[in-house]
Parts: sequence; C-alpha cells; structure tokens
Amino acid sequence: MARPFRFGVNLMSPAPAGEWHAKCRRAEELGYDVILAPDHLGMPAPFPALVAAAEATERPRLGTFVLNAGFWNPALLAREVATTDALTDGRLELGLGTGYVQAEHETAGLPWGSPGERVDHLRRTVEELERLLGSEDQQPQPVQKRVPLLIGANGDRMLRLTAEHADIAAFTGARTRDGGVLEPLAAEEFDERVALYRKLAAGRAEPAELNLLIQIVIVTDDPGAAIQPWLSRIPHLTEQQVLELPIVLVGALDDIVERVRAQRDRFGFSYLTVLEPNMEVFAPVIARLREA
Repeated sequence: MARPFRFGVNLMSPAPAGEWHAKCRRAEELGYDVILAPDHLGMPAPFPALVAAAEATERPRLGTFVLNAGFWNPALLAREVATTDALTDGRLELGLGTGYVQAEHETAGLPWGSPGERVDHLRRTVEELERLLGSEDQQPQPVQKRVPLLIGANGDRMLRLTAEHADIAAFTGARTRDGGVLEPLAAEEFDERVALYRKLAAGRAEPAELNLLIQIVIVTDDPGAAIQPWLSRIPHLTEQQVLELPIVLVGALDDIVERVRAQRDRFGFSYLTVLEPNMEVFAPVIARLREA
C-alpha cells in the first residue's frame, strides 16, 4: 500500500518575528505538514527559526532541510537538537547533508575537503548524534525518543549511509558539479538511484519515507511557454526533457496532481518539499490530493 502523502515547505527568506510567524501560519493554513529551514549563509539560522515557527503554529512538524554537517560539531549539534525538540514539544525532524557550496565554507573559515572527506564527516556526525541523543546521560534531553533523521543523498556512499541510518531518505534530484553547480537527474537516473537505495535498505526493519525536493512548480495551460525562462539555466536539456524532470511540475492542475501520484507509484516519493517561492502555487495541488 502506498504511503500517505506529506508536504513540506522550505522557508528561505529571513524576516522579523511578525512576518516570520505570519508566513508559518500561512503554511499551516495551506495544508503543509512540515515547515522547514535551510542551512545556508544569508538565510535564517535554522534552529531559532524553527522554534519561532513552533510558537506560531500547532500542527506542522518542523525540520532542517538540510543542515550542512561541515558547519557543525556533533556534541554542540546534539545540544541544539535536544533543546529545539524540547522547545517545539517534540515536533522536530533533523535533516542532514554534506553541504555543496564551497564558497560558504570559505566565508565561514571552515575546511571544505574532498567529497569523500565530507561524507566521512557526515557519517561521524550521524553516528555520534545517535550515541549522544540515545544516552540517558545527555543533557538536555530531547522530547522524542528518537528525533526522525532525514539524510539528503544521491551518490553511492551517501545512499548507503541513508539506508543504514535515516528515517527519511531525501533524494536531491541533482548531482553536484565543480563549484557547487547542480545538474538535475532525469527520470531514468532516478530509477537507478532509487533501485540502489532499495537494495542497500533491503534489511531494514522499517522502510524509510522517501522525499523529493521539487524545484519548479508552475500551474499553467501552456507548459512550453512557462518553462522558457528556465531553459538557459539547463542548456544541455531540451524543453521536453526539462518538463519531464521529476523535480519539475509544470502544467495544468489536474496534470500536476496525476504526475505527483505517478511519481509516488514509480519511485515511492510520498513526502514532497517545495521551496518558499512555490508555497502558494503548490497549495492547490495539496488540496486536490487531500480530496482523494
């Protein structure tokens, strides 16, 4: 049986308290299940942003999407996680990744390292967090017995780590090229990545929830025209290839709803995240899927 849909929105724009509370309440009104905060320089600091989101809302879960492990010491991160979980009454979901923007590390005066070194650091962070947060000696203590862990992954080693530890497997939908440039994955590549993940996760007692970050959402009767401004950013793909990307939802409302259902059937993506600029435009899709 297909897992029920969940929908998250990643709130990326800094705002004073009143404005931040208002947009969190709006996300709740629109039916989003999870309010998320990123971990990039120039964007809101994730943990205080989530505590403020909890103050303004009642129902949504609250998550990091995703923390750059290279910014964090595991012991200090365990303190942040436990405190935030307590202050949000056990609504926290912890998302972790390796980070992909070298310039942010340089600005912060932090080492960048090779891809392998960043994966190694993430693994150490995940394992140390599990040890610390699972210990009765940890102070402060989280409210939840286990804070759900999301890992954003694409490469083989990251998918193995995700299969071993994550409650939520977040497929990034793109590979990282030099300089932090993201190159989107076609549907056929998703088939291969999801198949590898399922193979690696075959021995799990409980299957993980599968997440996908949707990058573009446009409700329109003219998809070809609507996608034109994006083509220059993805010059190696044709218009039709861009429209067929799993991370792109462009078309009439009914067509987008059916595409979301089809992608859940094909890949298993039941938890979809959209970016803040798409929060309002994606809301009718949520409403239509809730009716089913």
